[in-house]
Amino acid sequence: MHTTYDEKTAADRGAAWGAVFSMALCVAVLIASEFMPVSLLTPIATDLGISEGQAGQAISISGIFAMVTSVFVADLARSVDRKLVLASFSLLLVISGLTVTFAPNHAVLMIGRALLGVAIGGFWSMSTAIVMRLVPEDAVPKGLAMINAGNAIAATISAPLGSLLGDYVGWRGAFFLVVPLALLGLVWQWIGMPSLPPRGRRTSGNVFKLLARRQVALGMASILMLFMGQFALFTYLRPVLETVTGVSISALSAILLLMGIAGVAGTWVVGHLLKTRLYSIVIAIPLVMALLASALMVLGSMPIPVAILLFGWGFFGTAAPVGWGIWLSRTLSDDAEAGGGLQVAIIQLAITLGAAIGGLLFDHIGWWSPSALSAVLLVGAGLAAAAAAQDSRKGVK
Repeated sequence: MHTTYDEKTAADRGAAWGAVFSMALCVAVLIASEFMPVSLLTPIATDLGISEGQAGQAISISGIFAMVTSVFVADLARSVDRKLVLASFSLLLVISGLTVTFAPNHAVLMIGRALLGVAIGGFWSMSTAIVMRLVPEDAVPKGLAMINAGNAIAATISAPLGSLLGDYVGWRGAFFLVVPLALLGLVWQWIGMPSLPPRGRRTSGNVFKLLARRQVALGMASILMLFMGQFALFTYLRPVLETVTGVSISALSAILLLMGIAGVAGTWVVGHLLKTRLYSIVIAIPLVMALLASALMVLGSMPIPVAILLFGWGFFGTAAPVGWGIWLSRTLSDDAEAGGGLQVAIIQLAITLGAAIGGLLFDHIGWWSPSALSAVLLVGAGLAAAAAAQDSRKGVK
């Protein structure tokens, strides 16, 4: 009798850790590719003859396609072997990197970034369910931690590494250097991942029905405003630091690296506090970030205060999603898979809107306007989180 991978013993499943590692590598390359334009807006804009605001849409376009993909991929791919599905998204990552590297104009750049968005949305939406099939039940947290480690490492190094590489090999060279890593991840994944045939369950295809729950709607509203506020400001940091703060390329790379290190520290510190103070932290973080965004508008021309403010921004901003991940596991423990898909869609929508609206404001009003928008949105995120906390205390679903 034929035995599927899911029916194997826990000992047999131990052989699939290589597949989990390959997924972590692909996640790292996906996230690095998604956010690398943050530190390369100026050279991209100069080379392609577009504004920095238009160059910033390279982030928003990937967000749009990631959002759409995350909502529909499980239903569209329900009859396809998950190994093939994941490999397809990894291949799209390679194609995207090559398309962006050799883009002759803004339109082709956007096509390459759209392909990246499809890869991001599909890979992220399916990663948790696939890890749950690759490892024994008691090892799932460890497997997911490995995937998230790839995310954290990429988020830490993508901006400063992009800035540094852009200075030495140009923005095209910086994007090209992710291609060999993506190819390595694809080959490793194909060799190390077993066949994962569909389990025969048809998904509902409608993750938005969860928003009918008041507490879920409030939490997702807070997540939307949190990420919009983050990326309205974060996307345009390089032109602000170069033209307003007046830092050199090396100082710019150092500040971005400092933000990444602060993010790792913040995730560790806040992660421990979240065990007992979940709601107080998800309320406080966006309010503190709103104060930092407001201070940046006032102190934007002073390098040392700006570096301190951005250290705080990295510390709190990187830690915030950890809190909302725990909130999701508690609030939607009965439907966590659908909740995860909805959360990915909300986050990508927020990144898209934040980068797009921030770019319009940057181009037409001034460098300070994305920070002003960020502060307003972050205050809204804190208020929505407070409302969700109140419902939780009352037992409102």
